[in-house]
Amino acid sequence: MKLSLVSGLLLASPVIFYQLWRFVAPGLYQHEKRVILPFTLLSSLFFFGGAAFGYFVVFPPAFKFLLGYSNDFLSPMPTVKEYFSLCLRLLIAFGVIFELPIFMVLLAKMGVVNAAFLNRHRKYAVLLSFVIAAILTPTPDVINQCLMAFPLIVLYEVSIVAVWLLGRKRLAGFAETENSDGAEG
Repeated sequence: MKLSLVSGLLLASPVIFYQLWRFVAPGLYQHEKRVILPFTLLSSLFFFGGAAFGYFVVFPPAFKFLLGYSNDFLSPMPTVKEYFSLCLRLLIAFGVIFELPIFMVLLAKMGVVNAAFLNRHRKYAVLLSFVIAAILTPTPDVINQCLMAFPLIVLYEVSIVAVWLLGRKRLAGFAETENSDGAEG
């Protein structure tokens, strides 16, 4: 049942998003419409990239580790439901985790964070990455925890660079505005 629902939503998602866009677009200003398309494309790309990373890089060793709990008297026998549930949780977790740079850029656009703030708090981000990885990984081994924490740390660094570039662009636009105001006055 769950497989059918997820497959149906995945296959129908382009039509659903198109219908949603047709409903929302008339109420948006032109500058808002220009921001939504790149945001939607980038967030989809990051989500599917994270899901692919989870499926191809993290899922095989995690599943192998879980199957390793066997001896002469115990033998793991996962059902298709359990396999699919574990796979789906990993795909969603990694998809959401890979949205970190987009989330940080949105926070920077709102003025909540800047590159200097993110730089200063890097050590807390590394610690938090390992805590999140320990909570979200389905296995208690360190290898799978590192397979989740290292991409989080890399994504945090990507976020710092993206926020720094956004800050430079904003400063360049501000300086350009100041120069044009000074020339008029």
